[in-house]
Amino acid sequence: MQGQATAIAQASADGYGGGELQLLVDGEWRAGCGRSFRVINPATGEVLAEPSGASLDDLDAALAGAEAGFALWRRTPATGRAVVLARTAQLLRDRTKAIARLMTIEQGKPLAQSELEISLCAETFDWYAAEAGRAYGRIIPARSPGARQMVLPEPIGPVAAFTPWNFPALLAARKVAPALAAGCSCILKPAEETPASALALGHALADAGLPAGVLNIVFGDPAEISRHLIASPVIRKITFTGSIPVGRSLAVLAAEQVKPCTLELGGHAPVIILDDADIDAAAALSAIGKTRNAGQVCTSPTRFYVQRQAHDRFVERFGQALSRIVLGDGLDPQTEMGPLANARRLDAMERLVTDAARHQAEIVTGGESGGERGFFWRPTLLANVPDHAAAMTEEPFGPLALVSAFDELDEAIARANRSSVGLAGYAFTRSASAAVKLGEELEVGVLGLNSFAVSHTEAPFSGVKQSGYGYEGGSEGLAGFLHQKYVHHS
Repeated sequence: MQGQATAIAQASADGYGGGELQLLVDGEWRAGCGRSFRVINPATGEVLAEPSGASLDDLDAALAGAEAGFALWRRTPATGRAVVLARTAQLLRDRTKAIARLMTIEQGKPLAQSELEISLCAETFDWYAAEAGRAYGRIIPARSPGARQMVLPEPIGPVAAFTPWNFPALLAARKVAPALAAGCSCILKPAEETPASALALGHALADAGLPAGVLNIVFGDPAEISRHLIASPVIRKITFTGSIPVGRSLAVLAAEQVKPCTLELGGHAPVIILDDADIDAAAALSAIGKTRNAGQVCTSPTRFYVQRQAHDRFVERFGQALSRIVLGDGLDPQTEMGPLANARRLDAMERLVTDAARHQAEIVTGGESGGERGFFWRPTLLANVPDHAAAMTEEPFGPLALVSAFDELDEAIARANRSSVGLAGYAFTRSASAAVKLGEELEVGVLGLNSFAVSHTEAPFSGVKQSGYGYEGGSEGLAGFLHQKYVHHS
């Protein structure tokens, strides 16, 4: 509790934080009137704060604020919206170290990764500041003389945005920035595990001159908040990042109200490594990619299919690299991987590793918790994992890598595509023809070839199958918050 209070006090001194975790409702920072909940430091297990969540009255006030804010913001020229977004980007850069410290305390990731996340938030606001002026309409050749046939993009309306705890600032920015650039207002509900990171975005936007009501931030009982917001006629669009079961529930609620959704749901990323690849480089990159944010990444590489001739060498090098990862508190500059975000992830790791071992998988390294306090789990590599092990079908969302051998590329692609999800996929090869085949046949929304970098501000990001629908990032991310109105004028 004291550590969180100190961090928030420092944030306050830097000009954007408050002494407690408050809601942002119609331009006012205020304590919630709903039930309280606990924010836990995952590195120590200590309670950081016990803020009060939003009541139904708080939610109604946020809806009223979003409705009034939309009426104002939609009439603000794109150049004016861009100024606010660009100012926000600069404020985030100025406040990077303080916000990153808050994020590490409440989420667990190493401080360097938190600082990188804030820099990517700033990049996102900058990019959509520029993109706001590129929401072009078009003129269609008229059917008769003197007529005009026009397509005019307009903001879809107030947005309800739901974000998870693994990237608590960046995933909020990827929803809020394009929504605001399009002229929409927004009600953001961040994860209760990591409220301070999202609130820091709200402070930056308010300080940058965003009018009252254009952005509201609420937290509390997730089911109650989602039901109330989605049922309201004020909300015109839903955007969500999180688990498949929750995404399905929100999609049902939205369908009952005939409201469009953008859903970025779970993944279980395959990695196909052909024997012509640079095996040592692939193993080194895989260790970094697997342990980023303790594997709590929807695009985290997990199912490694390695061609048989390269299999043993890859397993040896990958296991060695994972065993050298420095585990510890994210505030320690020596730490390379922090704790899992909550006790639920520890339980999941224990269950999946135990099940895989029961199916004769070999534990090459890790396979156990990593400390007497906090939610630490050692980077774990399992070899010879059969396809029927639970971990091969259930997203681990933790530092667990699964390796299995294959003979022919067609076999590897078929096994990779067997999953019901299809978010990210990866492959390592020097073969141009294999790269083309992988690009055409892997059933994923984004693909990295000889790289784990598949998410960039300027590029569309989306999944296929049960990984969701709609796009974030790029011009496609802005388009999701626009309605293309057709106007015929005779």
